[in-house]
Amino acid sequence: MVDLESEVPPLPPRYRFRDLLLGDQGWQNDDRVQVEFYMNENTFKERLKLFFIKNQRSSLRIRLFNFSLKLLSCLLYIIRVLLEKPSQGNEWSHIFWVNRSLPLWGLQVSVALISLFETILLGYLSYKGNIWEQILRIPFILEIINAVPFIISIFWPTLRNLFVPVFLNCWLAKHALENMINDLHRAIQRTQSAMFNQVLILISTLLCLIFTCICGIQHLERIGKKLNLFDSLYFCIVTFSTVGFGDVTPETWSSKLFVVAMICVALVVLPIQFEQLAYLWMERQKSGGNYSRHRAQTEKHVVLCVSSLKIDLLMDFLNEFYAHPRLQDYYVVILCPTEMDVQVRRVLQIPMWSQRVIYLQGSALKDQDLLRAKMDNAEACFILSSRCEVDRTSSDHQTILRAWAVKDFAPNCPLYVQILKPENKFHIKFADHVVCEEEFKYAMLALNCICPATSTLITLLVHTSRGQEGQQSPEQWQKMYGRCSGNEVYHIILEESTFFAEYEGKSFTYASFHAHKKFGVCLIGVRREDNKNILLNPGPRYIMNASDICFYINITKEENSAFKNQDQQRKSNLSRSFYHGPSRLPVHSIIASMGTVAIDLQDTSCRASSGPTLALPSEGGKELRRPSIAPVLEVADTSSIQTCDLLSDQSEDETTPDEETSSNLDYAKGYPPYSPYIGSSPTFCHLLQEKVPFCCLRLDKSCQHNYYEDAKAYGFKNKLIIVAAETAGNGLYNFIVPLRAYYRPKKELNPIVLLLDNPPDMHFLDAICWFPMVYYMVGSIDNLDDLLRCGVTFAANMVVVDKESTMSAEEDYMADAKTIVNVQTLFRLFSSLSIITELTHPANMRFMQFRAKDCYSLALSKLEKKERERGSNLAFMFRLPFAAGRVFSISMLDTLLYQSFVKDYMISITRLLLGLDTIPGSGFLCSMKITEDDLWIRTYARLYQKLCSSTGDVPIGIYRTESQKLTTSESQISISVEEWEDTKDAKEPGHHRSIHRNSTSSDQSDHPLLRRKSMQWARRLSRKGPKHSGKTAEKITQQRLNLYRRSERQELAELVKNRMKHLGLSTVGYDEMNDHQSTLSYILINPSPDTRLELNDVVYLIRPDPLSYLPNSEPSRKNSICNAAVQDSREETQL
Repeated sequence: MVDLESEVPPLPPRYRFRDLLLGDQGWQNDDRVQVEFYMNENTFKERLKLFFIKNQRSSLRIRLFNFSLKLLSCLLYIIRVLLEKPSQGNEWSHIFWVNRSLPLWGLQVSVALISLFETILLGYLSYKGNIWEQILRIPFILEIINAVPFIISIFWPTLRNLFVPVFLNCWLAKHALENMINDLHRAIQRTQSAMFNQVLILISTLLCLIFTCICGIQHLERIGKKLNLFDSLYFCIVTFSTVGFGDVTPETWSSKLFVVAMICVALVVLPIQFEQLAYLWMERQKSGGNYSRHRAQTEKHVVLCVSSLKIDLLMDFLNEFYAHPRLQDYYVVILCPTEMDVQVRRVLQIPMWSQRVIYLQGSALKDQDLLRAKMDNAEACFILSSRCEVDRTSSDHQTILRAWAVKDFAPNCPLYVQILKPENKFHIKFADHVVCEEEFKYAMLALNCICPATSTLITLLVHTSRGQEGQQSPEQWQKMYGRCSGNEVYHIILEESTFFAEYEGKSFTYASFHAHKKFGVCLIGVRREDNKNILLNPGPRYIMNASDICFYINITKEENSAFKNQDQQRKSNLSRSFYHGPSRLPVHSIIASMGTVAIDLQDTSCRASSGPTLALPSEGGKELRRPSIAPVLEVADTSSIQTCDLLSDQSEDETTPDEETSSNLDYAKGYPPYSPYIGSSPTFCHLLQEKVPFCCLRLDKSCQHNYYEDAKAYGFKNKLIIVAAETAGNGLYNFIVPLRAYYRPKKELNPIVLLLDNPPDMHFLDAICWFPMVYYMVGSIDNLDDLLRCGVTFAANMVVVDKESTMSAEEDYMADAKTIVNVQTLFRLFSSLSIITELTHPANMRFMQFRAKDCYSLALSKLEKKERERGSNLAFMFRLPFAAGRVFSISMLDTLLYQSFVKDYMISITRLLLGLDTIPGSGFLCSMKITEDDLWIRTYARLYQKLCSSTGDVPIGIYRTESQKLTTSESQISISVEEWEDTKDAKEPGHHRSIHRNSTSSDQSDHPLLRRKSMQWARRLSRKGPKHSGKTAEKITQQRLNLYRRSERQELAELVKNRMKHLGLSTVGYDEMNDHQSTLSYILINPSPDTRLELNDVVYLIRPDPLSYLPNSEPSRKNSICNAAVQDSREETQL
């Protein structure tokens, strides 16, 4: 066996144990070689090159010295000319010989020696193997011409008076100046401006031409007119300016030839310089140049970073940003990587914007471009995502990189970032303000289904307006709607406020009610001085402190309001009807006359949270006295305020036993155990005891757990909410959460059906399987069968979400074409269906529910154009679909980000209103409908008092629906149609027509002109016919009327019924003739106290948090089903 130990080689000396003990002493005898690097730079030539050329600062000093030498030589030449006496005679010797004093000669020789030595040294250092390349350079030749004769005159004294064209050194000075400017920019580490360099070259070229011409003509005319330097200057200026007076002209042929040569040089050199300057100017116009450092230090500016700038985006930003008075002196610097659009260029040339908006073409990822925009001095930076991109995730990634780049370059600059996808939001949590588009969009669309026109309400609140829209309209609803649209959210410290200072130590509801009663302002929330969280309607138990920040809704902020006593107001009421003084508040809103209010302390019962009406006094009380309202207490009384404990589900207790057994109400309340993305705010919701298997989430497919294949088979008690989307994105999760929030009564929960073009992924299904009555179906709104299977015939709302694949088109506004046509088809097929549509471009709202022959829509179109001409930012607000909350564009919420620059609380308040954030003690947005039992309240002020005194709710507005009034011609036509239909009703008593208040049904007004012509034809036919054929004519007329009455609507209804029968669906409940097209709806934000309530008004309420009334209550005490089972998954999701 081989001895392995004998074959192991010995350790190297440095690894021996003895060497380890002795340390470095054992290594002293090692053969080590020291290596020196960059030895080529230690040579004498390299050291000189480093000093004269490579080193920026020393090179700059050398070039500055060289430039000074050239200027000194030119100055010495001028001195020599001025000191020289005029020569006598016209001999040619005067051209070659001059009179030069000895001191002057000595100075010129010294300058020539230094210049020649420097030139030779620099030539030697820059030598690269080709000697002729160095010798034949023009600067070297000029240096030889100007320096060598002086050096020769040292050894040959007779040549001391030889003429040397020293004035040509001006061209060498120009060359040195160019090099010096380049080194200067290099030394101070600043990117030089090509425009500055080109202008400098052009100016120096002109000066050199003029100086050369002056000196040359003066010298050549020594044998002619004996011109001095001033006469030569005068001649050159007159000649080069093409004026040519002719009083000074060259006489000798040599001077004439010199002038011709100089003109030829000018004609060649100057156009080249001007061409380069013009090219750079055009390029500068495209890139935008730089924002002045001096202006950045003395003026305030903000930077807008976008990937592509469209005219709509620009105008929305500028109109909203400059709507605030304190921002009028700000500059807006736009940093965009693309070239300026033609429309944008045209707008930025308007004087109103050209003095305040600066466009820079550049990238936020380049420090040079951020430096051009003076980002480190900016007051704020707005970073907007491009929502028209096909790949929205890629657009978000670009936004994230821009935000990181700005934060790295200017850490102290406040960031306002817009993001598209909620899953990308946590990457920019460092930003001061973030608006996630899909979060806001889906939450707003969800609230539209339970609080009608929430999207319109929020849009009007986040737009800056003075409430002047629609005041020139003859329609009363447009005046009220436009006036109330000027309400916005403002803030003020309580002790500094005239509105709220007197309510220190009082309850929140007391302050809110009395402030509205006295001043017409709506107090909606507060914030403690030592707390960052805003509380919306914290309830009657909240006591106001002097340091509290109050948030209120009003036409204008308190600082811009003027207050008058009641006597002054009565006088002013005679001359002004709506607005008063600079505050632009409604006169009746400043001091509201409440009248006599009877007090009934017994009427303190709490209305059920799901009850449709407010509490009425008892019948016995009604016989003795009129209905009364309890006062709002200064401090909450626990015994008098009976809060609606939504956790105890009192509303469900009212159901009958049969309903309880039939309905699946075994829900629990808790936090969703799984979120599809990081960063979602946890919300207390209605949840299932156990999650539903994924197979049961499919609405149109049966499985082993159920055999239902359509929505009708499930037998839902409440109507459906259908969401038509392209994909189940993570933002869709925010549509479900507000509709399953814990404060929604169980018996009012609507089933949610997701109609998706593409199947959802497993992560999304895992997130929604805990929510009750949430289903999905793969299909499209293009397919009638898919619509019928998902239950569109008995749906309460149909939400059509804008598809990502159609958001970009070759023609910008065509991106909504498919969505608009699909919704129009739904509008024709299911006229009673409430359709809520999201569009990419707000301008396309005019095509929603389009009726070409509708005179009222045409009148609204003209009104919109007039409002736009008056400069309104909300010209689209009078479009009926927008006013009714049936159409929405996410671009309308861009102003929320812009407004947060002045109101940093607007994003937080909007998130609380939409239910995206839930803060303990903060209320939520809901609504109630005014029924016949509630009309005894009469006015909005009494309703305010009733809500504050009973449930603690704070109303903020009214959603009103009215009948659409017809014009005179349309009314006459409708009357004629009714007369003809009355004759048929006598024959067909079973026929039913729906007649709306102050109007007729849409069937009677769809084609008024055609109907009128058919009736006139029938009358003429009956008159022209012979007497014996009267019955025949009447029969023909009746047949034509019957044929016409088979309208397009009935044909569509037959189509729908046939498809339902084909699919095996029951046609019971399909109401094809129910139509709401003859009504119009609009919003009144914070109406005046004396506004009369009308039947079917929907009142927006901010209801206190029910959990805040439960002593020592924990949100999870009812049932935190999944909190323990899936706590690990929650922690992983929230990181």
